Amino acid sequence: MRTIRVGNCSGFYGDRLSAMREMLEGGPLDYLTGDYLAELTMLILGRDRLKNPELGYARTFLRQLADCLQLARSANVRIVTNAGGLNPAALATAIRSLDADVEVAYVCGDDLLHPESGRTWPGALTANAYLGAFGIAEALRAGADIVVTGRVTDASLTLGPAIAEFGWTRDDLDELAAGIVAGHVLECGTQATGGNFSGFTTIDTSRPLGFPIAELSADGTVVITKHPVTGGAVTVDTVTAQLVYEIDTPHYLNPDVVTRLDTVQLTQKDQDQVEISGVRGSAPPATTKVGINRLGGHRNSVSFVLTGLDLDTKAAWVRRQLEAGLPKRPAEMTWDLVRTDRPDPATQREASALLCCHVKDPDPNLVGRAFSSAAVELALASYPGFHVTAPPAEASPFGVFEAAYLPQSEVPHLVVLPDGTRLHIPPPPTTAGSLEDVSGPATTVGTGWDPERATTPAPLGRLVYARSGDKGGAANVGVWIPAGHPRRRDAYDWLAGWLDADRVRKLLPEAAELDVTVHALPDLAALNIVIEGLLGAGVAASTRFDPQAKAVGEWLRARNADIPTELLR
Repeated sequence: MRTIRVGNCSGFYGDRLSAMREMLEGGPLDYLTGDYLAELTMLILGRDRLKNPELGYARTFLRQLADCLQLARSANVRIVTNAGGLNPAALATAIRSLDADVEVAYVCGDDLLHPESGRTWPGALTANAYLGAFGIAEALRAGADIVVTGRVTDASLTLGPAIAEFGWTRDDLDELAAGIVAGHVLECGTQATGGNFSGFTTIDTSRPLGFPIAELSADGTVVITKHPVTGGAVTVDTVTAQLVYEIDTPHYLNPDVVTRLDTVQLTQKDQDQVEISGVRGSAPPATTKVGINRLGGHRNSVSFVLTGLDLDTKAAWVRRQLEAGLPKRPAEMTWDLVRTDRPDPATQREASALLCCHVKDPDPNLVGRAFSSAAVELALASYPGFHVTAPPAEASPFGVFEAAYLPQSEVPHLVVLPDGTRLHIPPPPTTAGSLEDVSGPATTVGTGWDPERATTPAPLGRLVYARSGDKGGAANVGVWIPAGHPRRRDAYDWLAGWLDADRVRKLLPEAAELDVTVHALPDLAALNIVIEGLLGAGVAASTRFDPQAKAVGEWLRARNADIPTELLR
């Protein structure tokens, strides 16, 4: 059975520049993908395009390719990337300037601010629909060496080559779903090989983590691996960590298929080899997501350092002073006292806490120097030990994110082939019902634990691993029982019966007033927690200490729980 090897060399705009060369030199590949886009990235590219209409793509990709294009061609490795961002045509032209003989195709139609879209989005800086993988597949079938896309779903970068190679059709739902799972594992680069992994002490961290590779077979079987002699590891747990990252319900929606994450089976086949099997898919949703970024105004912040005794009283005083000293109160003003101080401090750092003031307003002048200078002007007239972490600064713009949904039939999906031919990719002929229907209900399973059994107070992380991130204004936290736990099923039954939405709110008080949903993934011994509104209007607008919710999972692991004693190792 034919198998293709698809690697990844980028998980975000700003990832390791040397990764493309490392992947091309590290061992055999058929395809190399690079994921450069996220909700925040689209905002950054939108601002680039405002300054220069010829920009709007990920320029670091072009730097990598200038270094590695001939290496890729000599190794016969084809490249698929969403680095085209808001301007895939311009990136395709720039690639051709590196080598006139390279066959470049690009996928477009996702940009709904383009005049050809026929739509208006008042006040939007960007408005991009999430396209599927069949356009990429057509470009590869037409002989493209490099396929550049705009806003396709991240997993489409891996699914597209599989469709092209194996001839999968829109009716091959289980195979398409397996390709989506493979793509989801690859899309964030080294997060699948030990990056941001709760169990990092169990893997090789003495050298740079290797980027992941998916070996896809025509029957939908997938093996996740990496090049030898690279850092990190590929284990059931590192793959689980990426599978539960930034998802919603177990019904994972993509324009080409709904992937049933609750059917995924993981098996450790060998060192750094994890097989994914059993994946099931169903008809895709009738709609696709549109990510919209708008400029929300301007923001600024100042951090006061409070030291020693009476910190609450010091904080209250400087807060009164600053609020009274501003010529006009900003539209939004939030305060956050971060207590990093310790009793009987041995160093000045251990004696100090941070009082952060964040302000937002449509008027940049109101939250610019008028705000930051007012804070510094208190230096000789406020609490003892007054100092701040940075000098006065101007305001900076921020964006707000919104998701909308359009029928797939109303979103253009275009491919411009290497010879200039434009192909229109038709939408799926068969789709499922409403978003609620295809998403499925929120479910948890598990019998809990007999209250008569002995328990031991301990951090929850002594039992579970976790991985967290952002989905618009929501935070996603995946938690699971490690694969090596001797009583994994018993431990999962307890976890799934114990960690419900109310328990999450108690453990994470910032979520006390928010909507929390807990979804079960029994075959992964995992739960996926979605906390709506934790990030406000999205990452770019959030004033949280951790604006992308990257560490919420580790916060949850640090909370104490009464864990059944026999489950602790």
